Amino acid sequence: MNEDGEEKYMIELYNVTKTFDNIKAVDSVSVVIKENTVFGLIGTNGAGKSTALRMIAGVLKPDEGTIAVDSMPVYDNVETKKRMFFIADEPYFFTGANAETMEHYYSSIYEEFNKEEYYEYLKNFNLERRRKINTYSKGMKKQLALLLGICSHTKYLLCDETFDGLDPVMRQGVKSILAKEMEERGLTPVIASHNLRELEDICDHVGLLHRGGVLLSKDLEDMKCNIQKVQCVFTSPDEESKALGGMDILKKEQRGSLCTFTVRSTKEEIMARFATVDTVFCEVLPLSLEEIFISETEVVGYDIKKLILS
Repeated sequence: MNEDGEEKYMIELYNVTKTFDNIKAVDSVSVVIKENTVFGLIGTNGAGKSTALRMIAGVLKPDEGTIAVDSMPVYDNVETKKRMFFIADEPYFFTGANAETMEHYYSSIYEEFNKEEYYEYLKNFNLERRRKINTYSKGMKKQLALLLGICSHTKYLLCDETFDGLDPVMRQGVKSILAKEMEERGLTPVIASHNLRELEDICDHVGLLHRGGVLLSKDLEDMKCNIQKVQCVFTSPDEESKALGGMDILKKEQRGSLCTFTVRSTKEEIMARFATVDTVFCEVLPLSLEEIFISETEVVGYDIKKLILS
């Protein structure tokens, strides 16, 4: 509950730790995932993403720390688990099952499961309802698991490597469905991925995991508003010093007379500063999510190009 006695709708992890055979898979992780946002959990293989998702889903119990969903504990709590659907990196299906079999199972567990919507999606995705799932390709299995999760109409959808195995067209189709479900019923997807570029056009907030700990957890819009890339040609070294003096420069490159730098500031502040100096050319450019993360992690001594992008 908050100070006004109202229920808080979000996922909260505080100082969560999980160890396997003396190896800390998750190390003192604290993250808040707000409702009706897309939270991207980024990290290389072994960073702790899957373990963190399984603890949020209540599949694993943390050794230390607490996890709450909508102010309720998760582990061994049926009421909390009704609000979540977990899709593993390798989805599990019953032996010999087909899409109909899995619908019968999940609709018996999730009261809000929408059968009509489910079979319509199967048709749109060209997934045969009576074909055995063990004959599906990896991508088809991922599609089916996502459709089961979406049609279960839970509040939270926990996805481990959701887009791995999907072709580009299918990825965009899934992203469109997630966006529709968020708008229509307030779905909150939590998506773990080792690929930063996959999540750039869908996430509202991103957390970066490395060796079980959180390096960074920030709202993307805030990051984009507060970090800018500027390209300039100054009329003289004095004008350059005047423009850059006192600014929080994260990165600077010089190619001939063209100066490119990344600065922690708003676009408005930069434009106001450069209006007072003499330049031949000046332009403020949008940064990609990759560029933002490179800038943020280099400041704290990490090279995200080695962690995520290789």
